Amino acid sequence: MEPDKQVERLKTLIIARLRTVIDPETGADVVRMRLVEDITVNLQGEVSYIFRPSSPLCPIAVYLVQQIKQAVSYVPGIKTQKITVRDYVAAEELTKLINQEN
Repeated sequence: MEPDKQVERLKTLIIARLRTVIDPETGADVVRMRLVEDITVNLQGEVSYIFRPSSPLCPIAVYLVQQIKQAVSYVPGIKTQKITVRDYVAAEELTKLINQEN
């Protein structure tokens, strides 16, 4: 398979896994809610993306980003994740915390 097609396949698998992460407050998945943006992945299994909670004071932001990270980790071939949290009251702290768990 061509490298570009392999990368697209990985990205498709990541998005499919993200659709399984449901916001318990809305009942909608995180893809539909557009809480995950700018997904980039390479053939080495490194993925990066932005998590943007629905509110700067989202009470379940920590829970959601943990669920998102776990879902992406189930994609075959994914070895590392770099997650950036944006537009959240504790974005910097949560970004550091979630990336320490790699």
